Amino acid sequence: MTEPTGIGIHQVLVAASPGDAITNLALGTRDLLRRVGPSEIYARHIDPALVGDVLPLTSYRPSHSHNLLLFHASIGQAEVHEFLMSRSEPLVLVYHNVTPGEYFAPYDLVFADLLELGRREVASLRPRIVRAIADSHYNARELEAMGYRDVCVVPPVLDVWRLSKVEPRASTMHHLSTFEGPILLSVGQLMPHKRPDFLVQVMHIAETHLGIYEFLFLVGHQRLSRYNRAIREQIQELNLAGVHVVGAVDEPDLAAMFRSADVVVTASEHEGFCIPLVEAMTFGKPIVARACAAIPETVGDAGLLIPPEQGPELFAEAVAETLANASLRAELVAGGRRRLAELEGSAPEIAMVEALLEVV
Repeated sequence: MTEPTGIGIHQVLVAASPGDAITNLALGTRDLLRRVGPSEIYARHIDPALVGDVLPLTSYRPSHSHNLLLFHASIGQAEVHEFLMSRSEPLVLVYHNVTPGEYFAPYDLVFADLLELGRREVASLRPRIVRAIADSHYNARELEAMGYRDVCVVPPVLDVWRLSKVEPRASTMHHLSTFEGPILLSVGQLMPHKRPDFLVQVMHIAETHLGIYEFLFLVGHQRLSRYNRAIREQIQELNLAGVHVVGAVDEPDLAAMFRSADVVVTASEHEGFCIPLVEAMTFGKPIVARACAAIPETVGDAGLLIPPEQGPELFAEAVAETLANASLRAELVAGGRRRLAELEGSAPEIAMVEALLEVV
């Protein structure tokens, strides 16, 4: 690792909250950057659980004559944008992607508008950016379409094995062992672009057309109440007793769910990387997913990838084949091990530090 420089490298977020993917990545990046020099995280909105660990944006004061700012783009926020445009420090963009607002328009027009504003702000920041970093080639292509050049691709800075080292909660393991049927696990916020409604349709087809009775656990924050109600109503209308909308869980419960799952699934249509699929690989789980956005790039050979234009029927058949075919499962698990080795071999920590120090 590079010797400490004393240069302040600080991160800026619109919002910081526990369990949020960007917040988690920023925390991991801060731990890395503190091996180089002073580093803090500043945000406009801070969950009470992170007060003191993440600092208010209004409290930012340059601590050194040479400082560098990293901005993790998400939803639009005028005050954050004005702050970034007004500062004299070199500004690095870390782009994890911003979900298109069209997915949210039927459920929350205000949030949809903030997402679209976020995408416009990323484009308008381009003259201020001295280095653009994307965590996937898919995200890099989006930035290039906005006019960015020489985008550096660095996989997310995270300990991919962290969750697999967590002791699973024994009571949850015991509870899940009582389910008489295969367990499918989907991890991600209950949001329209994640398409949990597609997975509910998959379950309906599995029962009514394939005669397979599975259990699906939808695990993740439920921050969009109207969409949450719509999913629950869909499950009720289809009379699917095997679908459980779990909500957010702590790490011991999540580790127990990954260990108990037979297959990890996602129907998401828009992902800049998709960390839960990497976590699935660390637990040795086969994956069935739709080949959308950055998912093929993330998964590699660790999953069966269904073409985006195909409906839930083919997805249901792919899950059934994965459950029934032991050699296929072994092949997918082996593909996951190879993909994990590739991610670790890319040394994202070193690549991130080198990309930043080049512009200091």
